[in-house]
Amino acid sequence: MTGPGDELVPSPAAGLPIVTADDGQPYLPADAVIAYLRAVADAHRNLADEPECDLHTAAAALDQEADALECAAIARTRSP
Repeated sequence: MTGPGDELVPSPAAGLPIVTADDGQPYLPADAVIAYLRAVADAHRNLADEPECDLHTAAAALDQEADALECAAIARTRSP
């Protein structure tokens, strides 16, 4: 992800504490999900102030976050 000055900004999904349950599935604690949703909302508020931003841009940012989260979940549950 890039910020307003096109600098790289770490994805909020990168820091989520994914845990693996007894069934082998990845899960997120509720407080982490709440904090993540607030970070996404904050990012959208920042995008709303950008004159060149539209809902397609915001959707692309959400797709990037979903990809980052999916990669983290796969890495967490992958057998060594």
